[in-house]
Amino acid sequence: MAFADGPRGLYRPELEHDACGVAFVADLAGKARHDLVEDGLTALENLSHRGASGAEVATGDGAGILVQMPDAHLRAVASQAGIDLPAAGA
Repeated sequence: MAFADGPRGLYRPELEHDACGVAFVADLAGKARHDLVEDGLTALENLSHRGASGAEVATGDGAGILVQMPDAHLRAVASQAGIDLPAAGA
């Protein structure tokens, strides 16, 4: 998908070429949002024609999504269990 007005966000039209098989969904401000996860799952579903199915048991094919650690949630659960976690990002 090319933007008529040139570069936008992480998109650079000079790097555009004929290929498919990857998707990248992110908030450029680094804000965690549930709709990004939904968009990532939609992108993954749309890549099934490229074999992005997680079907290779022995080695994996890289299919999946990567999300931020839910730090606040993990801290709440760890606290209830009496576990002290290191500082966020450590």
